[in-house]
Amino acid sequence: MKIAVTILTLLFVQLTFAQAYSGKGDVKFQVGANFQNNGTGIMGSLDFGVGENISLGVASAYLLGINKVRDLDGNETPVAEFKDRFDFRARFNANLGNVINVDEKFDVYPGLYVSLKNFGGHLGARYFFTSGFGVFTELSVPFAKYNTDTLSSAEKLHNQVSVNVGASFNI
Repeated sequence: MKIAVTILTLLFVQLTFAQAYSGKGDVKFQVGANFQNNGTGIMGSLDFGVGENISLGVASAYLLGINKVRDLDGNETPVAEFKDRFDFRARFNANLGNVINVDEKFDVYPGLYVSLKNFGGHLGARYFFTSGFGVFTELSVPFAKYNTDTLSSAEKLHNQVSVNVGASFNI
């Protein structure tokens, strides 16, 4: 009985101290699904706390199940190439959880990113159930595309609004 009470107490204490962003030295790993027009895939990100409300990180996404894409002449290609399916980003986040002060387990983080395809911004939110595990969602919007010509359907991948949903982990 004493062991059960001790375990329950430790679990309760761990749930009580769940924190979405703890400032300098905080490290978050996120993995989830990426949804965008004509493509769905997987994504991952890694953010490092460098200040009380600032984190820097990297993110990557790879789109799966893209059966056909069209070039500018209307010709179909059976599968999108790797360079069209993959994107890599360097990112900056302003972690505002302690500023808006809704709950210490909740964080809102607007930010900017530079990717292989474009320059853009994102708005994300995460909620931690324990000190190590939570959920997140992000909305990403490109502000400036590197290719200013008319884009083929393959080039539009990762050059449009996308939504990410998944799990967040403290490392």
